[in-house]
Amino acid sequence: MSLVGRESELKYLDEAIAGIEERGGAVVVVGEAGIGKTALLQEVSAMATLAGVRTVAVTAGEAEQQLPYAGLHQIVFPLRSGLDALPPTHAAALNAALGFVDAAAPNEYLIGSALLTLLSDRAAEQPLLLVVEDLHWLDAATAGVLAFLARRLESEPILLVAATRDADTALTPGHATLALSRLAEEEARQLLDTVAPGLDDRRRARVLAAAAGNPLALKELPSAADRPDAPLPLTARLERAFGLRADQLPETTRTALLLAALDELSVAETLAAAALLTDGPVEDVELTPAIAAGLIEIDSGAVRFRHPLMRSAIPAAAPPAARRAAHRALASTLRDQPDRAARHHAAAVVGPDDTAAAELEAAAERALRRGGVAAAITTLEYAARLTETPAVRVGRLLRAAELAVESGGRDTVDRLLREAGRQDLDSRQRALATWLVSGFDDGVGEDPARTTELATLAETIAAEGDRDLAMRILWGTAMRCFWSEPGPDARRALLAAADGMGLPAGDPRLVAITAYVAPFERGATVSDELRALAGRTGADPEVDRYLGSAALQIGAFALAGRFSATAITGLREQGRLGLLTRALAVRAWSCARTGDLAGGAAAAAEAGRLGPETGQHFMYGLAVAVAAEIAALRGDFDEAMQQAAEAGRIGAAAGARPVLATVQRARALVALGQGRYDDALADLRRILDPADPAYQLALRAYIVGDLVEAAVRAGRVEEAEDIVREFEQQATRTPSPALHAGLRYARALLASAESAEELFTAALDADPDGWPLERARVQLAFGEWLRRQRRIVESRAHLRAARDTFDALGARPWGDRARRELRGAGETSPRRDPDARDSLTPHELGIAQLAAEGLTNREIGQRLYLSHRTVSTHLHRIFPKLGVTSRAELAGALRTAADPVT
Repeated sequence: MSLVGRESELKYLDEAIAGIEERGGAVVVVGEAGIGKTALLQEVSAMATLAGVRTVAVTAGEAEQQLPYAGLHQIVFPLRSGLDALPPTHAAALNAALGFVDAAAPNEYLIGSALLTLLSDRAAEQPLLLVVEDLHWLDAATAGVLAFLARRLESEPILLVAATRDADTALTPGHATLALSRLAEEEARQLLDTVAPGLDDRRRARVLAAAAGNPLALKELPSAADRPDAPLPLTARLERAFGLRADQLPETTRTALLLAALDELSVAETLAAAALLTDGPVEDVELTPAIAAGLIEIDSGAVRFRHPLMRSAIPAAAPPAARRAAHRALASTLRDQPDRAARHHAAAVVGPDDTAAAELEAAAERALRRGGVAAAITTLEYAARLTETPAVRVGRLLRAAELAVESGGRDTVDRLLREAGRQDLDSRQRALATWLVSGFDDGVGEDPARTTELATLAETIAAEGDRDLAMRILWGTAMRCFWSEPGPDARRALLAAADGMGLPAGDPRLVAITAYVAPFERGATVSDELRALAGRTGADPEVDRYLGSAALQIGAFALAGRFSATAITGLREQGRLGLLTRALAVRAWSCARTGDLAGGAAAAAEAGRLGPETGQHFMYGLAVAVAAEIAALRGDFDEAMQQAAEAGRIGAAAGARPVLATVQRARALVALGQGRYDDALADLRRILDPADPAYQLALRAYIVGDLVEAAVRAGRVEEAEDIVREFEQQATRTPSPALHAGLRYARALLASAESAEELFTAALDADPDGWPLERARVQLAFGEWLRRQRRIVESRAHLRAARDTFDALGARPWGDRARRELRGAGETSPRRDPDARDSLTPHELGIAQLAAEGLTNREIGQRLYLSHRTVSTHLHRIFPKLGVTSRAELAGALRTAADPVT
């Protein structure tokens, strides 16, 4: 087709190909049917060939939309010789997804990482253009992988160009979009004169009016210009034109065309199915008239329609009985391919058919095994429509709804549950339906009063013998106690339900639920059980992940960090990026509190990058809030306030209490670092106020030290004493390291001259393992107190130790304060050497630390779900920032929180 009027789009793509060695990326071409997307992609492919760029093409088809990884197969097959060179986990992921081995496919993120590595390896040999036609029909599993890929191409010599009719079909936010509009009047005239010269004025005007600037219509409608045409949409007019062309063909050819239009068929499959409908053998010569009419072409033994509208026109014009007969013939012909045969059998029946429904259900389970969650949901819903037995129909709808919850499809869940609700549900089905509607975003934004209802529901389900479902309900409901505040009565009801499950003490699920629901009342029990479980990490990263979260609830931040670090390793290997995001957020939070600011910043940056990608916007908000805390501790106050504002917007939109509480602490740390103590106290007091959206039952107990420091420095000692009295009562019920460390610090700050030294010494002697930041704050306050008591020589040792620790951790405002105190004590501090880490972004720091540990670029890429070329690009930026020229020098250039502090 002519490319009249597409000069600007061609120029953009030509420049992208010319610069592919320097920068890759993704471009989506959007436009209605017939607007010229295919012609543009063909021209881009030709330009790539001339530029020495290899092209890999994918053509999505409506008939393959429910076949998981059908599109991925088209990408990998021509590159399959490179599979053996992939890391074993990547090779195994692609082989499983494509059915080359009999194994369950991993999730799309691990498959996406494997595809990225395969393409990156090939692009290192020759730049690569990946062309995707009809993105709107691409199977959901491949679409998810391509979205993963599109976010990671900037540093690769790879250009992804996809075409779609649907402007809402996006690969990933931020990619370039080329919207193809209809041709201007003069451009339309020029194209029509090229493709249909010699039309008289009347017919020419008729075609121009009917085509309305659509290039395909300008090419195809002249042949029907003399036929009266009802006022139909342009697509319908084009389909009618193609249908009229097909009507002129021999009957056997029309039969073959109908069959080919209903699936992606080889020539042999088309002829075999046609033979069943014509009661005799059909030879390939019967396809020749359709080829001559320009409707199809034969490509590598397969029947290809020259345009999607040609495919859709054929069945649209066929009588329903003829379509059903064609589907029956295809079901028989494709019986050795059960998934395709099941779809055709289902399309051939009229009304409910339990046999067809059972075949679809089996196909859904196979799709799920291959990683095709979206295909499984659609197929189960189809099966339910064909199911005659109500109870079985409801079961299939609820199974589809469960899968939709796991994949984040809220609208789909609502639709499926509405349909299920039209049937008579038994008690378990009602319970499951009630729970599924609450299965999104940990209940954020829902009425907290539902907590009691869900606790009762779990008890009912357990009484009927389904304890696993009951525990799932309880765990999901317990997380609501973190994100929202249901009140003490609801917490008691939930705790009673958990206690009544009959689980043995130390069951990880029960430990985690108890920590979320009763972090103080059961703090001692949870602490003991977590320490016992800490010796058995590594068996199941999901268990390690939620035990890390449980440790966070009771303020055992060092323990939370250990659990989450183990979970992160396992979840990376499994490609479970949704849970990995949560583990990284816990890791970042723990590091920020214990003082590993570098490790915390890297974890927060990665969680922030993965949060939107995995659809976890509240986890993204939490990661940004923790990053704000770390920036405040480092003295990057403007950055901290910007991040706090961003996280605050996310948290405030749905009242996500942990996000808002962390934002308030970040703002308070900025105020403390700037000497605005009244402001710091006001920020922190919001976390204590049950009426404030930033109130969070567990987290409020872990800011005691911050609160009292702000109050004392603001001269509001009585207010600080009231705060301490409240938390002293809670401290009698829990051994929480964070609460007790905060109270020891607070007692020393509030102490009289007679008891202060004893309390400061007690705070230092009781210092919990792995909390250098809190220890340094105590040392700083002790040194300040000693100096005020004119015990100058004694003060210097504590101030010096505090200064060195703050310097090592990168906590600049507190290190500067220690220096000022030392000057007042008559000792000059050396100027703080710039920390090499300060010049790196958190993401760069994470890569540098892994490289310093000896990991190769490929190994780092596997861990961070990046290509090794992207890692190399980052290291080339990192080396000059650190003043090094090789990987061997990285370890020396990076000082971590684990460095000895004198």
